[in-house]
Amino acid sequence: MLSGHYDIVIIGAGVVGCAIARELSKYKLTVAVLEAENDVSMGASRANSGIVHSGYDAKPGTAMARLNVMGCAMYGKMCDELGVAYKRTGSMTVAWDERGERMLQELLGQGVANGVPDIAILSGDEARELEPLLSKDVTAALYAPSCGITNPFQLTIALYENASENGAEFFFNAAVKKISKSGDVFEISAGDTQYHSKYIINAAGIHADEIARLAGDDSFSIVPRVGEYILMDKDALLVTRPLFQTPSAMGKGVLVAPTVDNNIYIGPTARDTTDKGVYETTAEGFLKLRELARMTVEAIDTRKQITGFAGLRAVSGEDDFIIRDFGGMIHAAGICSPGLTSAPAIAQEVRDILSGMTELIEKEEWTAKRIPIPKFESMSDDERSRLIYENPAFGHVVCRCETVTEGEIVEAIRRGARTLDGIKRRVRTGMGRCQGGFCAPRIMEIIARETGLAMTEILKDGEGSNMVVAPTR
Repeated sequence: MLSGHYDIVIIGAGVVGCAIARELSKYKLTVAVLEAENDVSMGASRANSGIVHSGYDAKPGTAMARLNVMGCAMYGKMCDELGVAYKRTGSMTVAWDERGERMLQELLGQGVANGVPDIAILSGDEARELEPLLSKDVTAALYAPSCGITNPFQLTIALYENASENGAEFFFNAAVKKISKSGDVFEISAGDTQYHSKYIINAAGIHADEIARLAGDDSFSIVPRVGEYILMDKDALLVTRPLFQTPSAMGKGVLVAPTVDNNIYIGPTARDTTDKGVYETTAEGFLKLRELARMTVEAIDTRKQITGFAGLRAVSGEDDFIIRDFGGMIHAAGICSPGLTSAPAIAQEVRDILSGMTELIEKEEWTAKRIPIPKFESMSDDERSRLIYENPAFGHVVCRCETVTEGEIVEAIRRGARTLDGIKRRVRTGMGRCQGGFCAPRIMEIIARETGLAMTEILKDGEGSNMVVAPTR
């Protein structure tokens, strides 16, 4: 059995695990990240709303409230450093009756207590001045100008790339099966490798309770909450900011919101499950989304749907994030919404806990900047010409819906993508109207050419998702 020795082992390569890896890469530490899947951003980080929440939902005094507001304030600088799309759009939470308006007043009070800047309640008419297609039945809205939107999986990938550039090591297909401790050193069995470290950071998402139990901590449990979404074509663009409905005990309610790539989506539903592997969508869920979305925007045309998807949120019974030490294992668990927003602040919180356990010495050289993959679609004609002159592969458009070139696909492979969805998350191939119906075979050819994989070995995403099983001729 192979073995490796590190100061820190992080379990989980979602947005929280990758944000922690980037934060700790600033210090003279050896850091390993173990991920059970074949890529980063394979859990909640690949299928969520992409909202950078302002912070009025969380109960005042909780870690969730504090880290949400702190994380939201960090996004502009972080996304600029990492070359990730981010728009500060503001958001509105809408009400239709007196009961809803009372709830908005409660949320306003929470927002003020949490330190959310410039939050205010608008009348229905004032809200429609900002969003003209808002339903005529909306009587009031809570406006939070600090809210924003980003791309959750591209952010996770950027954090991973920057952490790697700064020395963190990532290991994939490395599901943790056993944790033991000898003296003050953890022994972690993952795949065919034994990892040794003085500290573990548990950022395993919906599996964080299982990881905790491997270390002898059964103090919390994680319940997966399924959320279904409908994504619509770009010509369905109706709104310029996330529009929430008044929340329930199950979550923040159904959104009608734009993405940073100019699609519109509606969702999510909220349904607790015991199955941590369920990502299925349902006709009932989609029907519910369509009905609820029309309460916010009557004119929404769900015939523009190009796909639907589901994600899982990690919900604990503590009604707060679980960020604490257990004998050298630091949990970053129960990170449901607003986990994406809070991720950079959670990383600093974990760093601070760690600094009370061991000395952290900053590196003389650390780079905050990450160079993104060139995005051909958004370039001017002059920029495109220069890029094609330098590399003719950027002159070959492979994904017509999103105008993604061969050069972008090859760069995604060079940075670690090995599956169709791994490339999709990096450069948006297959995210347009045809959903990969035309470009997938060509992308598979490029993967095979660049990696040496046989066509039968190429996966759509996770284990067992082989695209073809045998040649026909």
